[in-house]
Amino acid sequence: MGKTQWRAIDGVVLLNKPLGLSSNQALQKVRRVFRAAKAGHTGALDPLATGMLPLCLGEATKFSQFLLDADKRYITCIELGIRTTTGDKEGEELSNEPVPQLSDEELEALLDSFRGNIEQVPPMYSALKHEGKPLYEYARKGITIERKRRAVVISNLTVLERTENTLTLDISCSKGTYIRTIGEDIGEALGCGAHLKTLHRVSTAGYNPEDMLTIEAFEALAEQGEPELDKHLMGADTAVLHLPEIVMSLQESKDIVFGRLLNDTRGLPEGQLMRLYVTESNAFLGLGEVKNGKIKPHRLVNTSELARN
Repeated sequence: MGKTQWRAIDGVVLLNKPLGLSSNQALQKVRRVFRAAKAGHTGALDPLATGMLPLCLGEATKFSQFLLDADKRYITCIELGIRTTTGDKEGEELSNEPVPQLSDEELEALLDSFRGNIEQVPPMYSALKHEGKPLYEYARKGITIERKRRAVVISNLTVLERTENTLTLDISCSKGTYIRTIGEDIGEALGCGAHLKTLHRVSTAGYNPEDMLTIEAFEALAEQGEPELDKHLMGADTAVLHLPEIVMSLQESKDIVFGRLLNDTRGLPEGQLMRLYVTESNAFLGLGEVKNGKIKPHRLVNTSELARN
C-alpha cells in the first residue's frame, strides 16, 4: 500500500460508533476513510457505548468544544442487583443481591430524585484527570482518588422497559453527566446495587440520529468515490447552530478577517458569541464576540481566499 495522501477537508461527520472501539480508534478509522489531514472527536464514548459520535475534520476542529459542551440523549439498560468494579458489565462482580419488587408508582417516585438539577460524584473509571493522569489509571491500580460532587441537569428520564432485574431508560442530560453513575446510584437507592449493561448515545447537540453512518457505510461510500463520501460532510457551523447568526457585507467580512472591529453589534449583548457569514456567498467565517460594544473576531476558519479578494 502506498502512503496516504492526506487532504484538507473541513466539516462534521456523524459516526454511529460500534461496540468495543474507543472514540480515538473510531476517529482514526474515519479519518483514514476521508483522508482528512486533521481530525478530532467531540468527547469520548466508552468502548462499551455505541451511538452518535460527531467527528470534526479540518477547520471544524476549532469548534469541537461546543459539541463537547452540548446536551446529549442516551438509551441505557441497567442491570439491577449486581455491583461491579467499573459500574458496567466489563468489571468484576462485587456483589449480587435480590432486587426489591417496586410497583410502577414506587419506581417513578424513586426516579424523581434523579430528575432535574442533581449532583453526581464522577466514577473512578473515567477519563477525568488527577495530577495529569486519567482516573481510570488509578482505579486499575486499586487507588481511589477523592472526587468532588458536580452539578448536572437531567432534563428527561423515562422508563422504556422494565423486567424483574433490568431497567431500560431514555435519558436527556447536560454535559458532564455520567450515565454509569446514574445507574449505580439508582441501584444504591434501591438497596441492591446496579451496573450498566448497555449504553447507546441517541444524539448530541440536536443532530439527527438518522444522519449517523457506521464505519462500514463510510468505507462503502469511499469505494464509490470521494464525491459520494463528501456528501455526508456537514458544515463546520453545524457545531455552533445554537449561537445567533450575523450576515456581514464583504467589506465587514474583510475587516473581521484582518482583525479589525465592527462598530455595529446588531443589538447583541456584551460577551455574546455569534456565527459570522459573508452576505455574497453565505460562507461561514467562524465566530465573533461582542466586546466593549464592538464585534471582534473570536475564532475564525481559514479565510485566506477572502483575504486575497
